[in-house]
Amino acid sequence: MEQIYPEISKDKLEFAEKQDVSHDKSLKTKPRSALRDAFSRFCKNKGSIAGAIIIIILVLFAIIAPFCTQYTVAYQDSYFTTTLPKSHLFENTSFWDGCEAKESGRTSFLYYYAMGQETGHNAVKNQEFTYNEETTLYSYRLDSYQKNGMIYKNFSAEEYEALQTYQTESGKQVIYPMVPVKSRPQAQQDTNDANYYFQTTGTSKTSIVLDEDGNVIPVYASSTTKGELDNGYHSLRIEGEDGFVNEDGERVWYAYARRTSSGVECRINYYEYYIYYHTQILQDGITEPYFPFGTTGSGQDILTCLASGARFSFIFAIAVAVVNLVVGAIYGAIEGYYGGKTDLVMERISDILSAVPTMIIITLLKLHMGGSSQILVLFIAFFLTGWIGMASSTRMQFYRYKNQEYVLAARTLGAKDRRVIWKHIFPNAIGTLITGCALIIPSMIYSETSLSYLGIINLSSGNITSVGTLIAAGQSALATAPFITMFPSVFLILLMLSFNLFGNGLRDAFNPTLRGTEG
Repeated sequence: MEQIYPEISKDKLEFAEKQDVSHDKSLKTKPRSALRDAFSRFCKNKGSIAGAIIIIILVLFAIIAPFCTQYTVAYQDSYFTTTLPKSHLFENTSFWDGCEAKESGRTSFLYYYAMGQETGHNAVKNQEFTYNEETTLYSYRLDSYQKNGMIYKNFSAEEYEALQTYQTESGKQVIYPMVPVKSRPQAQQDTNDANYYFQTTGTSKTSIVLDEDGNVIPVYASSTTKGELDNGYHSLRIEGEDGFVNEDGERVWYAYARRTSSGVECRINYYEYYIYYHTQILQDGITEPYFPFGTTGSGQDILTCLASGARFSFIFAIAVAVVNLVVGAIYGAIEGYYGGKTDLVMERISDILSAVPTMIIITLLKLHMGGSSQILVLFIAFFLTGWIGMASSTRMQFYRYKNQEYVLAARTLGAKDRRVIWKHIFPNAIGTLITGCALIIPSMIYSETSLSYLGIINLSSGNITSVGTLIAAGQSALATAPFITMFPSVFLILLMLSFNLFGNGLRDAFNPTLRGTEG
């Protein structure tokens, strides 16, 4: 069929400008290294980026936090045990303020309420409470930092004088009037509760007596001669007391100490004494009791222990991973490259070692090495079998690449076995090895934590502790103080999840089959 073309008028035709004429251009691309290509693909995995960020935060916490806290792992205080977490940012709220919501009867409430009335250190937060007439219960927030209140403590004459000097110079009341032994609750059995400074009744002397205004009635020891009973006390006295007239019309003074065979016994506010002891006696940089993550049942600062335990876990896991990587890569490279009888013999050795349970190895090492370092026992146990998985991965990669054309070409050109292994084959296996090494780190930390938690390995000594030890320490107080296990458990959960996400990203980034592709 004849094709008919439309006629176009010459008036509609124009000459094209030279710059408007396009020609085929050669493609120009910038060369990109394997590492840059891997990094580009890794960055496109949002989950891996999130995992990497969390890992960096956890590592920085483990490195920096121990230097930012005023405590050490070895620090313990028998009075500040299971102390609640506290932050200065939230101390005026009902969250993270070091207090617990409490509901109790009249006797228990007055016991804590009276502490604030005497010293101004309020065990009942801000002395605020509500009373339910139906249940006859008081609701309030109990300050775990102030609930210790007063304690009895013996001092030598020199210590007694130094404490008085500190009171006078600082203006802070530490020593308070004594309570006669006969007025203390359960005088023959329990004379250590120094918070009973008021009149009580009943068989055990724990039922509190109130005056007409509803206030407690102090029963301080007193004498008609100033300083007669308290070894010449000359420092601060409680407000409004510097000799007063009693009901019999006699001028009397409160006694602030009691002579004992070893010196003097004083009734002191433990919160203020804690500050005095650490700033004046130990001078260890502790200015006040302050625990952002709370304390354990033995009075250790959880923040310090967790950061130090995390730092130890990271260092230990990285050391084990590096050693396993080096040994496993060399062993697996020899297996995979030479094959045959060499591979058969070496593989059987690996099978025998991998069949021995790690628990048995640790038990035998502990029995054999006796009192040696628990860290050394754990390191040897993880090393004896830890390299096997790395060797197996390397062996498979060598079987995959050793017969490739570029390897055959290198052999034809006279390359030695060592050069072929490390220059031509091993670089293709490095991605799998890096991924495996990254996943070994959380595996080691988890294994170490499990062994510490079960008590098989005890890493809590001196200034060393572990995450597993912290979790185990809070097991007995799980119902009453769950925060002891909460913080190390959250750390472990974040660690495992982030490393899994990070490892998945590394696996895809170093996969040689994806090299040069857009993810």
